[in-house]
Amino acid sequence: MSLMESHPTLADAYPTRVSTEPTLLYRQDPVVYGGPEDGPIDAATLDSFEANGYLSVEQLIGPEEVETYRAELRRMAADPAILADERTVTERDSDEVRSIFEVHRISDVFARLVRDPRVVGRARQILGSDVYVHQSRVNYKPGFTGKDFYWHSDFETWHAEDGMPRMRAVSISIALTENFVHNGGLMIMPGSHKTFVACVGETPADHYKASLKSQEVGTPDPGSLSILADKHGIELFTGPAGSATMFDCNCMHGSNGNITPFPRSNVFIVFNSVENTCVEPFSAPSPRPSFIGARDFTPITD
Repeated sequence: MSLMESHPTLADAYPTRVSTEPTLLYRQDPVVYGGPEDGPIDAATLDSFEANGYLSVEQLIGPEEVETYRAELRRMAADPAILADERTVTERDSDEVRSIFEVHRISDVFARLVRDPRVVGRARQILGSDVYVHQSRVNYKPGFTGKDFYWHSDFETWHAEDGMPRMRAVSISIALTENFVHNGGLMIMPGSHKTFVACVGETPADHYKASLKSQEVGTPDPGSLSILADKHGIELFTGPAGSATMFDCNCMHGSNGNITPFPRSNVFIVFNSVENTCVEPFSAPSPRPSFIGARDFTPITD
């Protein structure tokens, strides 16, 4: 089906996976839609987010809350029903849990976190509208065996495979264990959110089944990554359990594997504007399952 047939009134602002050559495209959308009066983020931090594509909070949740979420991680990882659920993804070479998706529907504990004003309030402020959860998951990255997450722009996948039209979504990663420089912490290229890397390769059917373990189609090429890294550098995020990083949907980011004894677990929530709801995929045969890319656009209420 052609783009015009699947999107009769919607032009593709960010074509990807349609050419044999990668392309760097200028961002066509704002980064910040709200102002300092619209939420808990001050003007200087909003300006920094606009320029760099991310912000950090040293302590978003307190130590007692962290313990509550850690206990929930342990409970879920030991629940046979959850382990057998398709929303649970294991590591490539073992049965270790890599991620559990749609945790705000699986767990009442994480459902409350999604509605927490400290979390959703920042998303509404940046996106300038009500928001819904496009995706939620917990990442375990266990000690010794936690594998890498290769460089990628989330928006490239959400646009190509979920049908997210524009760059009006934001992610928050909340650390549930300490992030060291050596246990596979988040890396971002500051400012890379203003360049879209159009990737090569056609999306196969049911691509998500392989990509959740190790993505290949939809990953940026080494040349484009080198250009972005040379221009912007790479920032590695460390911080205590309870700290958080919020970043724009088009930030180029990734993380190394974890060969240390220290696990790096986090909860990851994607908020999309209700004015940017998903349509049919722009570069895939069909949408991914709703537990990966939501098709329920109901706004989050406190």
